[in-house]
Amino acid sequence: MCELLGMSANVPTDICFSFSGLMQRGGETGPHRDGWGIAFYEGKGVRTFHDPAPSCHSVIARLIKSHPIKSLVVISHIRQANVGQVCLENTHPFIRELWGFSWSFAHNGQLDKRIFDLPLVFYKPVGSTDSEYAFCWLLDQVRLAFPERPENIDELTTFIHQRCEQLRELGVFNMLLSESEYLFTYCTTKLSWLTRRAPFGEASLKDDDLTVDFCKETTDNDIVTVIATDPLTDNEAWITLNTGEMVVFQGGLDKDRRLSRSAYDE
Repeated sequence: MCELLGMSANVPTDICFSFSGLMQRGGETGPHRDGWGIAFYEGKGVRTFHDPAPSCHSVIARLIKSHPIKSLVVISHIRQANVGQVCLENTHPFIRELWGFSWSFAHNGQLDKRIFDLPLVFYKPVGSTDSEYAFCWLLDQVRLAFPERPENIDELTTFIHQRCEQLRELGVFNMLLSESEYLFTYCTTKLSWLTRRAPFGEASLKDDDLTVDFCKETTDNDIVTVIATDPLTDNEAWITLNTGEMVVFQGGLDKDRRLSRSAYDE
């Protein structure tokens, strides 16, 4: 299995601290040695870095760890390959354009080979992973249902959640998805999140000898939510998503846009 890391904030924020913990799991404290990637949104633009090497040994990963790139939305991924060879085109997050926005996507899990039987219309995979194919199908479905960007985000959220539920029928489908403003998170097995806001305190990483006092790094108005496959810190209260649950973040907050498995099944 792979691991995911996401961030949603109300002010441009770097992800150096959280990424420092995640990159250790890419071959040092975890088995995810088969590449990594990260996407930073800057307005509608997206700055991406990909490397098929283990993140714990990657010079590029060390740059991301030490260079504070500020962003409102971040998606990152470390890979343990199960479908598709270890190569650059198979590293997440994957990027596609829709409605004049760059959509980024990262997936944790493995899907049945039936995923490759789903028809694709607009988007084709560059690599050979089940993850990228699922992303192409998902964005295809959104584009077919909404030729133009909908004004009602709740309608779009419900639609994406329904399609994620379809993909969950094919196996494990934990995902992060964004178009620059909203961060869609969906859980099948493992995904947790926490929101940091005033009054801030200290946070200590599980996978690296690093502690940060966020009270010294933030203002009272800052709101930052971090999403991860497994909690990255051992002294903070993380919230675990349930199977079939989707939470959408905007500006660091979930905005009451939550959909559960039971709501969909009804």
